[in-house]
Amino acid sequence: MNVNADFGMNQDFALAKILLVYSSGHRAFATLHEPKNSPDGGPPYLDEGRPITMEFLKELGRQLGASLPREILPASVLVRTVDMLVWWKPRQKRLMFFGDASDGRALNGKTFPMPPLVFKVSGSELSVRALPGAERPSANTKLMIAPFWNTDSRGTVCQGSMRAPTRLTLDAITQWERAFFESEFTHAGLGAKLTKHPQGFLGLWSELAGGREFPFRYLVGSGETLQEFIDSGRS
Repeated sequence: MNVNADFGMNQDFALAKILLVYSSGHRAFATLHEPKNSPDGGPPYLDEGRPITMEFLKELGRQLGASLPREILPASVLVRTVDMLVWWKPRQKRLMFFGDASDGRALNGKTFPMPPLVFKVSGSELSVRALPGAERPSANTKLMIAPFWNTDSRGTVCQGSMRAPTRLTLDAITQWERAFFESEFTHAGLGAKLTKHPQGFLGLWSELAGGREFPFRYLVGSGETLQEFIDSGRS
């Protein structure tokens, strides 16, 4: 059998192995087969197959790009998988930018103190939460709503024209943070209460412009722990 596939690159791919997956309820097993040419010129057939080994799955994952390099993880990283990266950022000061047509244009380009933050990149989706204290979070830490426009109640960031990285590598962490803060904050997330400040979002950041520390009392609870935040959106 000679079956080729074109994936938009200058390289031919030939059918080499076939996986058959059998399932019953919540249980499943798989067998690995090789395609064979019929000796009498008839249609091709599969050999008898053999059980799939973990070694084969690991090698398949590596060839498909589903593998991780052996790296020393910085203390800021909370979760690292092939399709998810979660890290936290202690208190810091950041420039924030607001669209000229938004109500926040008077705050554009000023420096503000940030609460400690947790960022999650799952696939190409960016989410952010705030922390209720300065310590490194644990699985049961209760997270707060990140008080930023362009985020919804789940913490998902509307990326718009954000120049987001295309990788989930450790060296992309800084790039993701830069992409988030250097984009323009243009609108409030639908149904999201962002702060307990008596004057709301604009009152909060107007008060904090040029300030030293973010006051935790203005944060709103998200109703989820770090573990729930990590698990959210996963099937």
